[in-house]
Order: sequence, then C-alpha cells, then structure tokens
Amino acid sequence: MKFLAYFRSLVSAVFHRTHAAEDLDDELRSHIQHRADDLERSGLSRAEAERRARVEFGGYQRYREETHQVLGGNFIASFVQDVRFAIRLLRKSPGFTIAAVLTLALAIGANSVVFSVLNAFILRPLNVPDAKSLFGIWRLPDNNMAESYADYLELRSRNHSFQDLVAYNVDEAGLDTGQNPSRIWIEETTGNYFDALRLQPYLGRVFHSSDERGFNSAPYVVLTHAFWQAHFQSDPAIVGRVVRINKRPFTVVGVAQPDFHGTLVFFHPDLFIPLVNAPQLDPTDLTSHGNRWIFMTLGHLKPGVTQAQAIADLNAIGADLAKNYPKDDPKTTYKLARPSLYGDYIGRPAREFLSGLMMLAALILLAACANLGSLFAARAADRSREVALRLALGSTRKRILRGLFTEAMLISFLGGAVGLACSVVLLQALSAWQPISRWPLHISVNPDAGVYAVALLLALLSGLLFGAVPIRQVLRTNPYEVVKAGSSGRAGRRITLRDVLLVVQIALCAVLVTSSMVAVFGLTRTLSHNFGFDVQNTLLVDTDPTMAGYKGDQVPLIQKRMIDVVRTIPGVQAVSMADQVPLGDGAADTNVFNDATTDLKSANVADDALMFRVSPGYFNAAGTSVLAGREFTSHDDKNAPRVAIVNRQFARKLFGAPTNALGRFFKMPDGTRTQIVGLVEDGKYSSITEDPRTAIFVPLLQSPSSGTWMLVRSARDPQQLGSAIRNKIAGLDAALPVFLQTRYKGLDVILFGPRMATISLGVLGALGAILSITGIFGMAAYSVSNRLKELGIRVALGAKRKEVLGAALGRAAKFLAIGSAAGLLLGILAGPVLAYVVDQATPHDPLILTVVVLAMALLGLVATWIPAQRALAVDPMILLRED
Repeated sequence: MKFLAYFRSLVSAVFHRTHAAEDLDDELRSHIQHRADDLERSGLSRAEAERRARVEFGGYQRYREETHQVLGGNFIASFVQDVRFAIRLLRKSPGFTIAAVLTLALAIGANSVVFSVLNAFILRPLNVPDAKSLFGIWRLPDNNMAESYADYLELRSRNHSFQDLVAYNVDEAGLDTGQNPSRIWIEETTGNYFDALRLQPYLGRVFHSSDERGFNSAPYVVLTHAFWQAHFQSDPAIVGRVVRINKRPFTVVGVAQPDFHGTLVFFHPDLFIPLVNAPQLDPTDLTSHGNRWIFMTLGHLKPGVTQAQAIADLNAIGADLAKNYPKDDPKTTYKLARPSLYGDYIGRPAREFLSGLMMLAALILLAACANLGSLFAARAADRSREVALRLALGSTRKRILRGLFTEAMLISFLGGAVGLACSVVLLQALSAWQPISRWPLHISVNPDAGVYAVALLLALLSGLLFGAVPIRQVLRTNPYEVVKAGSSGRAGRRITLRDVLLVVQIALCAVLVTSSMVAVFGLTRTLSHNFGFDVQNTLLVDTDPTMAGYKGDQVPLIQKRMIDVVRTIPGVQAVSMADQVPLGDGAADTNVFNDATTDLKSANVADDALMFRVSPGYFNAAGTSVLAGREFTSHDDKNAPRVAIVNRQFARKLFGAPTNALGRFFKMPDGTRTQIVGLVEDGKYSSITEDPRTAIFVPLLQSPSSGTWMLVRSARDPQQLGSAIRNKIAGLDAALPVFLQTRYKGLDVILFGPRMATISLGVLGALGAILSITGIFGMAAYSVSNRLKELGIRVALGAKRKEVLGAALGRAAKFLAIGSAAGLLLGILAGPVLAYVVDQATPHDPLILTVVVLAMALLGLVATWIPAQRALAVDPMILLRED
C-alpha cells in the first residue's frame, strides 16, 4: 500500500502541478506586486512600476527553480521539461538531427554486428547446461583435438578430474528412407554423449552408455530438430522407424531439443549415431591407439578441480600411454580449451583478425563521437546568444549543461536504436545464410542479451562523450560580452582536442582504406593466381560408394563404371577420379624416405609430403601441366611396379633440382620403392596462404580408396551437364548420393576467410570514409563560418581566390595530410597481419599506395567542396555593412 501511494504521488508530481508549486508562484508574484505598489505610490505609473519591480527582482525563473529545489523540488518534473525542450530544439534543426542520428547509428550498428560475431565465435559458451565447466582436450605438441577411440577409453576410465568424458566425430553418410537417397552429415558420438552433457530429448529418447554392448551393437539414431522438421515434416511417428544409413539399418529413437545443434558452434549435423557403430559406415579400427580419427574429446570438470590439476592428471595418463604404446602414442601432453571456437580452434590469425575488427569498430565509434562533439561545439557556438540571454535572465549554467546533455542523450539513444535495429536485421540474415552449400555451416550470430546490453552501453557512453565537448565553452561564456559583441567571432589558431580527434579519425580512415585496398588487391591476385589446376570448365562430382553399400573390391569397379558412363555424355572432354582434390576438404600426408635409407624411422624421414590418389587422365581433367615424363595409365595397377608423379617442390627438396627427379626412386613408410615417372607444376594444396608444399600423386589402381571426387572437363553449361551426370549415375545405382559443383565453387571453403576479411574491411573503410568526410566538412564549415568577416576583409583588400581558400581551408587540408600520412604508415605496418588471412596481400605495392593517396585526396575534396564554395562567395560589402 505504501508503494502504491508513493507511485501515485510520483505520477502526480510528473504530470500535474502540485499545490506547493502553485503556492510558490503566488509567493514570488506577491513580492513583485508589493514592490510595484510601493513604486506606484512614489509617483510612477502602474505599468512603469511593474516593469521596474520585475527588473529589481531579477531572474524570476532562477529564483523559482532555486526555491523549488530548496523545498525538495521534483527532479523528474524538471527532467521531463528538459526532454521536451530538447525535442523542440531537435525538431527545429532536422538536418542536424538526422545527420547526428545516422552518424551514431552507423557506428553503433557496426559495433553491434562485430561484437555479435565475436560473441558467437569466441565469447558465447556452448548451448548446453553448465557450459562454464565444459572443456575440450587438446593434444600437444601437435596442438590438435584428434584422439583415438582406444586412448579416449583410457582417458575416460583413468582420469580423476572430469565428471565424465565424451567424444564425437563428424562424417558424411548416405540416408535412405525408402525414396530419394540423400547425403547427410552426422555426428558419431559416444553412448554417454547426451547424459554427460545433461541434454534431454524433445521427442522419444536419446541413446545411453547402456545401449553399447561392443562394436556395432547400438544401431540407433537421434535426429536433430531441424532435420526432423525438414526431412520428416515433424512426424511424431518417426520414433521407432527404421532408416538405412550407408545401406545399414538404424532405428530412430528420438529427436533432440530445437536449440541443440551439436557441440560445434557453426556446424549443424542432421543426426547423431553411437560412435561404436561407426565401423558399419566407414571401416575404422577402433582398437588402434594410433588411429586418431575422433574429432574432439570433452567433459565437465568436477567441482573444485582446477584446469591445472586436470592437465596434470591427463599428462600422467599420457606419459603412461607413451610408455605402454611407444609406436602409437609418442610422448604427449595436454591442454584444455573451451569446446567452441575459443582458444586455438579458429587459429591465431583469425582470432587476431576478429579482435582487430572489434578494435577498428570501436575506433569508428570514437570517430563518430568526435564528429558529433565537433557538431555540438559548433551548435553551441551558433546558440551562444541564446545561452548568453538565458544566463542573463537568471538561468544557471548547470541547468543549461543539463539541457545539452539531455539533447545529446536523446540523439545517442535514437542513433543506438536505429543502429541496433539495422544490425539485428543484418545479423538475422547472416544467421540464415549458409556460406558453403556442401557443408551444413550456419553462422549463428543472432543477438542475445549481451549484444543489446553492449549497444545500450555504447549509446550511453557516446552521449556522455560528445555531450561533454561543449562544457568548457558554456562554462566560459560571458553573457554580457556575447550580447554586446554579437555572434561573430574568430576561429582560434591553437590546436584543440577536437583537432587532435579529427587527425586521429582521418588516420583511422586511411588505415581502413589502406587495409581494404590491400585486401581487395590481394583477393584479386589470388583469384587470378595459378593454383596448379584450372578452375574453369571443370565440374566436381563428389560421391562415396560406401554410402551405397559398396566395399572392398566392389569400390574400384563402381568407380570405373562411373567414369565410363560419364565419359559417354556429349561434350565431355575428360573424366578422372581422385580420393581428394587440391584445395578441397583436405589431403593425406605421408612420410617419404630416400631410396638409400634402410632404417625407416622418423628420424630418417626425408620429407612429409601430401599424397593424392588419382586415376588415369587426372592431370588432363584437372588442367595441371605435366612438365616431364608421363601420366598414369590403366596398366599402373596392383600388379605393376609402384610409380608416382611428383611436383617440382618435391623434386627440388629430395633431389636438388627438378630435372634430376625423373626415373629416380624413393621409399614409402612401408618400405615400398616407388619410381618417379612424371613431373608436374607446383600448386596450392591445403591453403592459398601456404608456403610451397611437396606433393606426390600415386595411381588409384595401386592404392584404392573409397573417397571419390570425379573431375569432369567440359565446355557445356554446368547445370545441364550436372543433370546429365546425375541421370547417368542414377542409372548405375539410384542409391549413390551425388553432390555437384563447379571447380571454382569448390574454392568457397578456402576463399571464405579472405572474402569475409575483404568485405568486412571494405564496409568499415566505407564507414570510416563517411565519418572522415563528416568530420572534415564540420571543421571546414565551422572555420569558414567563424572567419567570414576576416575573409570578407581579405577579399576587399584584393586577395586572390587561391589565398582565400588557403586562409579558409588551409587548416583542414593540413590535418587531412597529417592524418592520411599517419594512417597510410599504420596500414603498411598492419600488412603482415592481413597477409595471414588474405593471400598475396601486401601494402608495398605502388599501385595500392597511389590508390590510397588518391582516395584520401578525393575524400578531402568532397568534404571541403561546400565550405570552399561558401568561402569564395563571400561578399565583403554585405558583411561589413552588418556592423
């Protein structure tokens, strides 16, 4: 009841005049009336007596406010008055208001987007209960998460630090539900996966450790909610239904919760199966300690256990494994990291780039605040007579400053709201975007409460920052001198804080323009670079015979039949196969030894080379130049001597010169002597930013693999050719799932980082350019406005146009030159960091430097165009007549 009474009194105080306020007004008026009565009795007229009484009384509103505060004045009521007054002022200046709101909206929107991405990729924990105690296990010195199933069992049973450990792997499979077989992505998980992560099903049940009774003993499936909706139309009767995965029967036991997409932040699998049944889908030795095929091991730390204690516990187990299995488990230590994109998962360059983007976005916000501070200072100067009159009439400086801060906060919250709304729309589009069609990658960057809180905080801080700029100006205002002198003045020649901020923001703009130009030129060079294969007129056909139930000797036969039927399609020029393709999903590596080496141990390894298994005609189909020797033929099979084709880097590293390699031998890890029968050009194999790598190509007929990438060279339209290929393969076996894409489209994975870096820097560069134009324009316009009289005198004395422009805009031009030079230097220094993300990104290219200089000069020209026109249009007669 007391609260309701207080609330009613508060509402009444805000929206209604209180009796105390009315009594106060009556009291003040009575003082004036009594004095007017005395003056009237002395012989003055009534009108003159009232006028003199008001003059003697002084600032009525000031006394009213001071008395009201002494009597316990209402802060909320005065705050509402300030808001109403600020709204009226902003409505009177729509141009200023729109420019200020949009400037801040751009800056806060950019910060919200970048922070959302940073939050989603690094800061936000996995969407599982008690995620703060969840850690992934990394092996050192390899610094990766790969683990063997046998080692996982040892770590799970022998550690004393984790409540439970789970493991999972990501793989592709073929799903057959009775019609339209399709490729799907699965997570192969240990039976304790859902229980250890404390996850409940949406429908049916999940599988448990008790379901595992040995290898291939738990043929169960848990569907993700999204896949259940899309593929099974949310049918609740799906529980208990049998589906075929790689021709093997599995029973659907449940559907996961809608908000759970596995334990990879960006990867959304279609379903989960027990890891003990993985050999049914892809032959895998789960008993070998050296077969590290598990993607990640993770678990919740026990209460009270520190990370250091857990690492010591794991290291003790690792030392014991190295002692018991020296060949499979060399000396290994461990570290812990968050099982999201945290830590080393996305790599140091990507983390540094995201952090750099956040810093640049923050600097853009600072530049926006500097711009708005300059605009507010200019606005305060233009309102100097109004401020002086209000001071002369009794208003306090505190009240005027409070009004200015209210105006600044209104703009900041409006700008924040607009920027946040635009960022939400953009982030929702990013979250729905699937950047790589072949993989179920989803950039889940939808804003959460943290993003909204950051946007609110940024708006609040921005308002305080640029609202504080005119404080000194107001505090030093002498109302009597301003009223006497008028609003004209002279621009100061000393360096101010606003000047420094303007130079900083121009330098920031130059950094962004330099970085974006470096990224654009680097990406352009990358796309025109010789990858060691042709990206034009080539189609990639990705399939896997094991998904349709083929195994053993059946795999090479179906692969040959696929090549034969595709070769009959009109317009096909060449067809070949490989287990993996350069710049694809990855490539296997292998140790190689010199032919003279007899002790094939790791200390005697000549090189660690990438190895590709390819069929005859591969280099013709791929567009790779054979520099010497021959290609593989159908005679290079299991019964023929082992042969290989190597790249120039391999020949250079093992034999000193490419010309010395042809006909020479090297040894594989199993001791097999392999003769080099061909030499091909170098290329890019794992990454476009990699240093030259050694690579060997061996015949697929001598080293069979179920991995099947078919390369089809043709000048036909890819869409029409793709339909023909699908029909031909379906005619062989309708259960063979097929994924087709052009060779250029296949580079999406490799080029994703450089493209995103280029786009991000380009957008931030555009924002920086807009803010720099605004800042330079504001300074130049303010300088011209304050020096119109001086410029008029110069024109009257015969100054030339060039001299007038120099006097009016010389200061702005000087700051533009200083800031541009500093920013260009910083951009050059930042070049090596950018080169980690974008291949061939170098700021030392004279063309790039020239473009940056021209771009900054163009920005200065655009920003100073209108002030320059105003300065040249000065009419000295009109200006001098005003005095």
